[in-house]
Amino acid sequence: MIRRLAAGALAVGTVIALTAAPASAHTSLTAANPAKDATVSSPSQIVLTYADPVRLPRVILMDASKKQYQSGSAQAVDNKVTQAVNGALPNGKYTVGWRVVASDGHPVEGTYTFTVSGSSAAEPAAAAPSTPAATTAEDSGGSSGWLWIGLIVLVIALAAGAVGWSRRSSSAQD
Repeated sequence: MIRRLAAGALAVGTVIALTAAPASAHTSLTAANPAKDATVSSPSQIVLTYADPVRLPRVILMDASKKQYQSGSAQAVDNKVTQAVNGALPNGKYTVGWRVVASDGHPVEGTYTFTVSGSSAAEPAAAAPSTPAATTAEDSGGSSGWLWIGLIVLVIALAAGAVGWSRRSSSAQD
C-alpha cells in the first residue's frame, strides 16, 4: 500500500514537473526616441523604453559606413535605457543596436533605424568602439534549463524521502 502511494506521488510529481510551462518574463522594447523609421534632427541621446525593468544595457549607434557615435556607457533605470550621442550627427541613416538582460536573466536584443535630416553638423570623428562587457553567468540564456533539472531532482528527492519515511514508520509499528 505504501509503495503504491509513494509511486503514485512520484509519478504525479514527475508529470507536474515535466509538463508545467516555465515562467517567462522576457521583456520587449515598447518605445524609442528617436523612434523607428523616424526622420529627426540630430538627437543628443537615445532613449529606449521596455515593458519591464532591465539591466546590463548595451546600445550602439552607427551610420551606414559602420562608424559608431555612442558616447560612454548606456544607463538603465528601471525600464528605461539612455545612451548619450557623441556630438551632433550629420545627415544620414543611423542604426541603433541594443541588448539588455530581462528580469528573468535572458538577454533580449534588437535593432532599428532612423534618419537625421536638416543637420548642419560636419561628420565628427567616430567614437572609439567600446569593448563589449565580458559575458557573465547573468548574460547566458541557459539558466531556465538548470532550474528545471533542479526542480526534477528535488521532486525525486522528496519522493525518495517519503518512501524512506513511510518504511521507517511501518517498521517502527511492527
